[in-house]
Amino acid sequence: MGFGGISIWQLLIILAIVLVLFGTKRLRNIGSDLGGAFKGFKSAMKDEKKDESEKLEKADEKVIDGEAVREENKDNNK
Repeated sequence: MGFGGISIWQLLIILAIVLVLFGTKRLRNIGSDLGGAFKGFKSAMKDEKKDESEKLEKADEKVIDGEAVREENKDNNK
């Protein structure tokens, strides 16, 4: 038994039908398009992490240490 009750012979028959319907050239194009999409997604995720870390580093440079002081308003003391 194979995946979920499907035997290896059933998988081979399905593969043969897909090859007949789409042809090897179209399947190769679909595979290369999917591969390119995954590669682009992966590089975009790496760039996003890089940009985020750069933003955090820049934000750390702009932080001003200080203490908040509350001033009482004279109009509220009536």
